[in-house]
Amino acid sequence: MQRKNRLGRVVEPYKVDFIERDVPPIKDDEVLIEIKACAICGSDLHIFKGKHPSAPLPVTIGHELSGVVLETGGSVTKVKRGDRVTVEPCIVCGKCPACRQGNYSFCETISFTYRNGDGAMANYIVIKEPYVYTLPDRLSFEEGSLIEPLAVATHAVRRADIKLGETVAVIGAGAIGLLVTALCRQCGASDIVVCDASAERLKAAVDFGATETVLVPSDNIVDFIAKYTDGRGVDKSFECVGREETFVQAMTVLKKNGLATIIGIFEQPQISIPAARFITHEIRVQGAQGYCFDFPVALKASENIDLKRLITHEFPLDELQQALEACLDRNSGAIKVIVKP
Repeated sequence: MQRKNRLGRVVEPYKVDFIERDVPPIKDDEVLIEIKACAICGSDLHIFKGKHPSAPLPVTIGHELSGVVLETGGSVTKVKRGDRVTVEPCIVCGKCPACRQGNYSFCETISFTYRNGDGAMANYIVIKEPYVYTLPDRLSFEEGSLIEPLAVATHAVRRADIKLGETVAVIGAGAIGLLVTALCRQCGASDIVVCDASAERLKAAVDFGATETVLVPSDNIVDFIAKYTDGRGVDKSFECVGREETFVQAMTVLKKNGLATIIGIFEQPQISIPAARFITHEIRVQGAQGYCFDFPVALKASENIDLKRLITHEFPLDELQQALEACLDRNSGAIKVIVKP
């Protein structure tokens, strides 16, 4: 019997609709998954607002997912029917020099399933075998859908090479900022200062390992860090918001020879930064997008992270519009919103 797949998409800014497609026959190296939970990501919200720089509308959404294997292709050995799984939702060529060297996050044509295929705000999804990972029994489907953002945070923290005793500033206490905080704590950071505009999120930041929190705009993160570090600045910073002012803050709070890792998605195509600081303080700034062999590390790291603490709301797929609106409502207290078919 031909399966029908109902997919949610953003058709215009702040408007969701649903389309129906036949589930295609799977290829030898593919896995058909029945989706059980899909978390809303910050990139989904940029799409919902019509401001994602790499995803023009209309576009299907959703890529933080978990589910159950329904079918496997003839050459698939990694998983079997009935397995509980999560998915690394990237699409790479496997042929360019970066891919052939094992650095597939630098693939010349890298994309993601929701941008070039089907999103996971749906009933089913088809994924190639290497990007499917079995969920441990200790994780629920809801928690399993959060392995993807944990892998994003893992990639960023590994790129930043956090060392024992280092001081860290995390700007933005959304899900990624909170997970970065938890991972920096696991890596041995001695002081982790987290900044956000939400008192509720800052309470969560303490639970995830923050040693100090800064509530903006009532407090200034740059002034706080200067006082906290006797004017030196922190070793490493993470920008998890995607705004000009937070990019500048991530640079400014660094000590000389410090490193800022930029994770936020910027709706503005151009921003202004204090370029002289690169010279006067010899700071370094790098980006972090997606993952590269980070899912196995994230699954292991999840043993010591309370992923359930991130989940604040759950909605059925039919209420995708309301779920996205809840994420944008500053009064909703939303951190991670889960959508279930």
